[in-house]
Order: sequence, then C-alpha cells, then structure tokens
Amino acid sequence: MTLTVDIRKTLVTRERRFDLSVSFTGSCQRIVLFGPSGAGKSLTLQAVAGLLKPDSGAITLGGEPLFDAARAIDVPARSRGAAYLFQDYALFPHLNVRQNVSFALRRGWLNPRAHERLREVEYWLDAFELNAVAGNYPNQLSGGQKQRVALARALVAQPRILLLDEPFAALDANMRERMRRELSDLQTRLDIPMVLITHDDADVAVFGDQVVQIDQGRVQESEHYPAFVARNTPE
Repeated sequence: MTLTVDIRKTLVTRERRFDLSVSFTGSCQRIVLFGPSGAGKSLTLQAVAGLLKPDSGAITLGGEPLFDAARAIDVPARSRGAAYLFQDYALFPHLNVRQNVSFALRRGWLNPRAHERLREVEYWLDAFELNAVAGNYPNQLSGGQKQRVALARALVAQPRILLLDEPFAALDANMRERMRRELSDLQTRLDIPMVLITHDDADVAVFGDQVVQIDQGRVQESEHYPAFVARNTPE
C-alpha cells in the first residue's frame, strides 16, 4: 500500500520556531523514518495518524486522501484506519489488560467492563501470550508486556497501516532485540504495512525496507540511507 506524504507545518513556542516540510512516497511494507531526536519524525507520523493538522499539503494512503489542504479534506483520526503505537505505550492505568485492548473497539466514552470478553480481544490476548495477565493493570506489567498490550490494542481494530513511534526506546537491550524479532515476525505474518520511527541503526537494519532520513524538519539525502529508495532491492 502506497503512502504519500507532502506536508508543511510551522510550530512556534516561546523558545523556538520549527518548520516541518516533508515530502516522500513509500511503497514498501516497512518504512523507517530515521533521524536524530527533534528532527520532525514524530510530527510527521502524527500528521499521518490525524493527530496533527498540517498547514498545507496532502497525505494519501492507497490512493485515498487522508488530508488535502487544497480540497479541505481532513479525515478524522479514528476513520483513517491507522493504528498508532505511542513511545510510552499510553496504556490506561485504571483499566486492566483486557479492558485496555477492548477499548480500541469501543465507541463513545464508556470504559469496557472488567470481565467483558470479546472474540477479537481474546484472539490477540492469546496471540501475544497475555492471557495470564489479562486481569492485571499496567503498573503490574513488565516493559515487554506493556508493549505487547499496546500492540494488541493497536491491531484489534484491524487497521490499514501500523504507525510506531520509537517502539523499543523504553526497553533494555535484551528486550529490544527480542521485541524486534517478535514485531518483525508479526508484521510478516499479518502482511500489514508499517511506518516506524527510530534513531537506532539496529532498527533500520531489521525494518528498513525503505528509509526516509529526516533532519531539521526536512528529508535528507544520505550516502547510507538514500531517501525514497528501497533497501535490499534486487537489481
């Protein structure tokens, strides 16, 4: 599924002004937005998800417009079919694991009931080996378990694309390596397109079928990671 991003956004605070001007087309199943902290990677991902409204430009997914300033199109985040995995996982502390996963299927503001069992939720709890902790709360989980809960919540709604903001940053070195393998295997099995943000070369090595390097709000050409060019493509 092709993702095309061509957006501009200016953010002004008392301390600084940041101009984001990013343009790329990704046609691989795994796209990595690579660059240092503060480069504009998260802003770009938030714009794709519908969490940030660009000042101008357009975003399309599979040929369908998600945002187009010129045509006054701005599809609400919940209707974009994009699952966003936050860096800190953003689990609800007052909900147990089953409720956190179920929340993605709810409409309105009511929380899922503590013992409510939905077929789709039970499938992902089983797939991520979370049945044993389904009644636990986020503060009772390890870092790896929190990430699996966040992934289950992201996937239960059957998204069109998976957006991951530094998904391994909060894990120790051993857990990062394990979760890279697990996420890679999962993405291959589901065949779901994904865009992953990182500043870690190890993530690029695993997920960088196509690498878009961003720095200072712009896409940069790179000797190691040529912009818009799929890596490991047969000649």
